[in-house]
Amino acid sequence: MRLLISGGGTGGHVYPALTVVAALQRRAPERVDNATLSEANAERLFDENETLRSAQGDKHRVILSEAKNRVLQNQTLRSAQSDQVLYLGRANSVEERLVQQAQIPFASIQSGQVRGMAPWVVARSLWRMFRSVDQIRKLIRDFKPDVTFVTGGYVSAPVIWASAAEKIPSVIYLPDLEPGWAIRATARWATRVAVSFPEAEKYFAPGQAVTTGYPVRAEFYQSNKIQSRKKIHLDPNARTVAIFGGSTGARHINQAAVANLVELTKIAQVVHLTGRPDEAWVNEQVAKLTGDLRARVRVFGYLEEDLPHALASADVVIARAGAATLGEFPALGLPAILVPGPYAGLHQERNADFLVECGAALKVADAVLSRELIPMVTKLFDAPEQLQKMSDAMRTLAVPHAAENIVDLLESLVKK
Repeated sequence: MRLLISGGGTGGHVYPALTVVAALQRRAPERVDNATLSEANAERLFDENETLRSAQGDKHRVILSEAKNRVLQNQTLRSAQSDQVLYLGRANSVEERLVQQAQIPFASIQSGQVRGMAPWVVARSLWRMFRSVDQIRKLIRDFKPDVTFVTGGYVSAPVIWASAAEKIPSVIYLPDLEPGWAIRATARWATRVAVSFPEAEKYFAPGQAVTTGYPVRAEFYQSNKIQSRKKIHLDPNARTVAIFGGSTGARHINQAAVANLVELTKIAQVVHLTGRPDEAWVNEQVAKLTGDLRARVRVFGYLEEDLPHALASADVVIARAGAATLGEFPALGLPAILVPGPYAGLHQERNADFLVECGAALKVADAVLSRELIPMVTKLFDAPEQLQKMSDAMRTLAVPHAAENIVDLLESLVKK
């Protein structure tokens, strides 16, 4: 299968895409393994057929040999057509960096932000998007994809439009509970929309949406709390709070954490993922703590491979309610205190409300976080039964095979 893929702006859009690519690549060895089906396996397989069971002697041998040869031929043909992927995104972007690290071919296209921008910026961004459609159509004609897959972000909009113009079937993945601007603007041109939860299907045409679950890197499912704490040099038996503003950080969450740092470190160890812009400033504030308290804090500007371990080390996380909240936290069974971004549109509010309704999270407004942070954390640690119930509720939302479900959906469109 030749897959054209796009999505960017934040890690929350890129990582699901890379997880699906990894699931697709894992299928290639399966095809090769199937192509080497032994005669013994073929005999076991065909012995289950009542007609072949009645065959005797040489006749039985010939039937098995012919059947095995047909399997070998079919599987060899399939494995000869290796899966190929081309990722489209903005130059000098988070998606370019992560995709190139994953050693996936990348081509840059033009895009721009729309929501929350001045009118002249919106006009320029839309002009860039529409102009890039012709560029993408040329890339499509050269690459000849069987199907297109996008995971949101402004960069993905012209990719869907160009795919529709070239009559390439396409799948949009919606990680949030509610679609943002880019997905709303492109869904009518997509063949299917994959959603994390059935509650999101209502935003799309009847029969267009398919619930697949949220594709999460395998490392999140494999992480262990005690081992993760040891990995980042924390006490493996001490209560731990993670503070996480997403891949780009969250200034107000960082400020609230620093304002409460002395009290917070008396309650628990702290793993603070600041985002790169605030890393130096937060480290300066941590350095002002006394030695014992300072040793209870770990500050990271940004993590990629070790992010699962940093989050897995925590008993509770204080975080924005971006898309990753619906995938990574459930995979870890990680209870959350969610602080929806005040400038992120309504989708973070919807994500947070959903997890609160499921009993997996608490919600607090950005404006009052500094005042409410210590009371909320203290209340949770004073009620371990509630914390465990939240963890269990969060874990029930995980779909470990979500990436495989999306690959199945993509392949079903190719077969058509």
